Amino acid sequence: MMIMKKALPRRTFLRGAGAALALPLLDAMIPSLTALDNTPANPARLRRLGFVYMPMGCDVTRWIPPGGDRLEELSPTLSPLSPVKKKVAVISNLELRNAYPGTHATSNCAFLSAATAKRTESTDYHLGTTVDQIAAKQIGRDTQLPSLELSMDLLSMVGQCDNGYACVYQNNLSWSSPTTPLPSEAHPRIVFENLFGEEGGAADRQASLKKRSSLLDSVTEEFVRLQKSLGPGDRNRVDQYLESVRDVERRIQQAEAGAKENPLPDLDRPTGVPASYADHARLMFDLQVLALQADITRVITFQLARETSNRTYAEIGISEPHHPLTHHGNDPDKIAKVAKINQFHVSLFSGFLQKLESVREGNGSLLDHVLYLYGSGMGNPNVHDHVNLPIIVAGGAAGNLQGGRHIRHNEATPLANLHLTLLDKVGVRLDSFADSNGQVDELFKPISI
Repeated sequence: MMIMKKALPRRTFLRGAGAALALPLLDAMIPSLTALDNTPANPARLRRLGFVYMPMGCDVTRWIPPGGDRLEELSPTLSPLSPVKKKVAVISNLELRNAYPGTHATSNCAFLSAATAKRTESTDYHLGTTVDQIAAKQIGRDTQLPSLELSMDLLSMVGQCDNGYACVYQNNLSWSSPTTPLPSEAHPRIVFENLFGEEGGAADRQASLKKRSSLLDSVTEEFVRLQKSLGPGDRNRVDQYLESVRDVERRIQQAEAGAKENPLPDLDRPTGVPASYADHARLMFDLQVLALQADITRVITFQLARETSNRTYAEIGISEPHHPLTHHGNDPDKIAKVAKINQFHVSLFSGFLQKLESVREGNGSLLDHVLYLYGSGMGNPNVHDHVNLPIIVAGGAAGNLQGGRHIRHNEATPLANLHLTLLDKVGVRLDSFADSNGQVDELFKPISI
């Protein structure tokens, strides 16, 4: 006999004037003994899939971990992952055959599609449905947002961007069909309002901002009422979640205030975007944490920078633009600087994983209930190849991912095999994906002793 307690609905919202705030997964939402069943309330079923794109490849000699199958020692570029290395796996010798001829445009668009892009500078572009959108059609259909597309670059180029390829291939990671690219959003305020609600256009949003100091202020009464019905653990969890929401709002408001006080024109950095790349990236990662924690979406893509980006990274002492550095001509100084940028990007991803690890959910952490793929569609940027791609898989997959390991394929293996594997692990069953010829089963098998 199974004794059930009355559970709080998973889709519970705090509602106020013009606001509806989704709550994280609470013990009160899980009936007694549901850990034994297959109901959607079971935290093990609440799996999410995310993708983070690192542009323009890497210096593979500083990326590949030394040693054997276990990540006992990390490479210089991957060293920031040390606090979470038991939850990550590095996979070597994956390739994107359909990204050739080697270009920046095809590196970006093939990363999630593993498809060949039609070479065109016009609007008759054609690619393939990306893995995130295949997942979103199933695991995203019961959430507020089926998927969330994010980026760090506020301006999207139009026309021809790279060797006869339309800019749409570099601007968009996600495609819901071979002819439908999904634009990404880089502005934190707009992302925040997409997650938590704000009606009207830009002018309406500005007027609304003047009327309210915080999203949470409008749901205070309902929050107090809810707290009385929760146990101590859930009360603490809701407190922490709401404080995270308030912190993100506060940082966006600070960025807006700073931009308004700056007398210089700033066409590339609209109001509400932090001046520092690192601050902007951390804010975008924190928005992902909130979106996953509240189950607003279960599928996310995030582009750390566009291919051919000429961004500089003053915060780590790199004053030269990223793209020209990658065409290093085997200059050791330029290669070292590219590796430093790679390490910086990995450090931001590591901070995100640590945030996920700190959020308790169900019988583990939020990190235990996600799968994230981090990597690039380019291998060696100096020659624009698409072999030996830098790839990391992170998360717990509800305890099934075998982290702390380095999987080395003896032969070049389609990246599509990994996409097929990740789809399978979040419950999306396909016989094949793009040019796949199998799965990366080693990710979910213990290392043999």
